[in-house]
Amino acid sequence: MRLKTLASALAFSGLLVPGLALATNGMNMEGYGPVSTGMGGASYAYDNGTAGLINNPATLGLMRSGSSRLDVAVGGLHPDVTTKMAGMPNAHSGGDAYYMPAVGYVRKDGRLTWGGGMMAQGGMGTEYGRNSLLSGYQSAAFLLSNGMMGTQGMSGVANRSELGIGRVMLPLAFDVSDTFRVGGTLDYLWGGLDLQMMMSGAMFASFTGFGGAAPSPLGFANGSLVTAMGGFGLADLQWAQFDFSQGKNGMKQKLKTNGWAGNIGFVWQATPSLSIGGVYHGKTSLADMKGNGRMNMSADLGGGPMPLSVSGKLKVVDFQWPETYGLGLSYKVNDRFMIAADYKRIGWSGVMNKFRMVFTAEGNGGMLAGLNGTVMDATLWQKWKNQNVFMIGGAYKVSDAFTLRAGLNLASNPIPNKYMNPLFPATIKNHVTFGAGYAFNPVSSIDFSLVHAPEVSATNANMGGVKTTHSQTNWQLMYSHRF
Repeated sequence: MRLKTLASALAFSGLLVPGLALATNGMNMEGYGPVSTGMGGASYAYDNGTAGLINNPATLGLMRSGSSRLDVAVGGLHPDVTTKMAGMPNAHSGGDAYYMPAVGYVRKDGRLTWGGGMMAQGGMGTEYGRNSLLSGYQSAAFLLSNGMMGTQGMSGVANRSELGIGRVMLPLAFDVSDTFRVGGTLDYLWGGLDLQMMMSGAMFASFTGFGGAAPSPLGFANGSLVTAMGGFGLADLQWAQFDFSQGKNGMKQKLKTNGWAGNIGFVWQATPSLSIGGVYHGKTSLADMKGNGRMNMSADLGGGPMPLSVSGKLKVVDFQWPETYGLGLSYKVNDRFMIAADYKRIGWSGVMNKFRMVFTAEGNGGMLAGLNGTVMDATLWQKWKNQNVFMIGGAYKVSDAFTLRAGLNLASNPIPNKYMNPLFPATIKNHVTFGAGYAFNPVSSIDFSLVHAPEVSATNANMGGVKTTHSQTNWQLMYSHRF
C-alpha cells in the first residue's frame, strides 16, 4: 500500500493542471483586436479589421470591394495573482507579463474576401518560484500520525506553469447579397505547456487513501507503474514534483501539440443603421500534448529521505479548446456614434470535465531501471461549467481622425472553487475596457485598447483552504495599412 502511494502521488502532482491558461473568459481572451477589445469584446456585427478572422469571419466582407488591409498587432497580459493559506506567508506569482503578436491580411475582390492571419488564441501562466507556500510540504506519515495538515518543511523546488496557443487562419467570406454575408475559416493550431509543480506527501496520501486517509474527491490514478513500485520498500514520501519545463517565459514550451479547427459566421445589415451577426466556433481537434521530462521526489525507502528522479514522457490526453457560439448587433446612432452588444456561450463542460495525464517511465538506470516501460494513467476531475459572456461597448468619433471606445465584458466564473488550482486560476469574471484609434491619413491608422479585470478570489477547501486572488490588466496595440 505504501508503494502504491508513491506512484499514485506522482500522478497526482502531474494532474493538477485544471486550466492550462490564465486568460480572462476561462481560457479565452476577453477580446481579439484592439477595436473589439476597446468595446468590451463585442465584434460580431461590424467591421473590426482582420481580428474578424477569429471573431466573426463574415465581417471581413464589410470592407470595400477592390481593397486590401494589413494589420500588425501586439498584446500584453499582466496578471496579478496571489495565493494565501492560514499561517503561511502569501505567495505572489512573478508571472506578470506575457506578450502575444498578431498579423493579418485580407483582400476583397467583387463578392469574395480572402486572406490569412496568425494570432495567439491565449496563454500565460504563474511563476511562484522555489520558496513560496506552494513549496512547503508535509510527508504522508505526518498526515497519518497527526490527522491534520501542517507545514513540516520547504522542498526548495519550483512551481510554475506557462501555456501558449497560436492559430493560423485562412478565411473566405462571400456577399450573398448587398446586405447579407457569410464567412468561415480553416485554422491550424499549435502550442505548448510548461509545468513545474510540487505536491506534498500528505496531500498525496489524502488523494490515494494511503494508510486509511480519507479518499480525495480530486481524482484517481492506476497503471503498471503503480504496481512496479512495489519492490522499493517505501516507508514515507515527503514531496514529489513534475518537471516538464523549457524555462521561464521562454516563448517555447516543453509539451507540444498541434491540430485543426474552424468557424463559420454571418452578418446581416438589416437596415442602414442596424447590423446583426452570429458565429459558431467548432471544438478543436488537437493532438495529445507530448514531451520529455522528469518526476522528482523526496522519498524514504527505509534509510531516511533521499532524492529520486524518474525520467520519462508525459502525455496530456485530449486537451481541446471548446465550441463557442454567439450572436451580436451593432447600431449606428448617427455618423459619429456606434454601439455594439454581443452574447456568447462557451462550452467548457464539453472539454474540461476531467484532465487526463499519462506518464511513461523511460531512460532510467540503476535502481530505477526496472521502471522503464511502465505507465501511470491518472485523472483529475475538473467539472468546469459552461460560461455565458455578455459584451457591450460604444465607439465615438471625436473627429474624422480620432475615435474613442469603451465597454464592459461580463462573465461567470466557469471553475468550481473546489477544483481551482493556484497554478491555473482562470477565475476572472468582469472587465472594464477602453480604447482609442487615430487615422494618420486614409490608408494608415493605429488602434489601442486597455482592459482592467477587478480582483476576484477563490478558496479551495479540497486543498487545505488555499485562497487565490487574481486581477488583470491587458492591452493591445495595432497598426493598420489599407491599399
